[in-house]
Amino acid sequence: MTDQLLSAAQTPHDLDFISHSPNQTERIGFRLGHLLQAGDLLLLSGQLGAGKTHLIKGIARGLGYDGPVTSPTFVLINEYRADVAHGRIPIYHVDLYRVSGVTELATIGLDEIWLSEGVCLIEWPERAAAALPLEHLHIVLSYISETKRRIRLMPRGLRYRELLTTFKEETFG
Repeated sequence: MTDQLLSAAQTPHDLDFISHSPNQTERIGFRLGHLLQAGDLLLLSGQLGAGKTHLIKGIARGLGYDGPVTSPTFVLINEYRADVAHGRIPIYHVDLYRVSGVTELATIGLDEIWLSEGVCLIEWPERAAAALPLEHLHIVLSYISETKRRIRLMPRGLRYRELLTTFKEETFG
């Protein structure tokens, strides 16, 4: 089940982008973030330096947050706040890189975060795959070259298929 949960195999509902710069990655995140709502769960996979935090910066900006966005590698969770137009919902930025297993997850209350009325963005979800909900938007960032990244958006569940349909309509007209 873990392999199926975080599989990067392409489906007909997936959407691929090629980003040519960190700024372009942030712009993609901005467009996506603008469409998110309370209760959404996004899982971001990719090697160190693939652009996960840049995408999250854009997502947070799309939700109206204008403060600093940094990877919470050592603190595990950073909390930001969306603007009034987005209901001031919390944005939880989680980094599981240093988490060693499901037992450690119980101590940080991760399940309470993704069940909350905020948006939950999880880097390194592979560290918690067995504990994560089946419905989510899985985003895989991968290197193509020094400046190019592939960003694959993979919806898992009706909410996320609808989200990507709206995203495509607003992005491509």
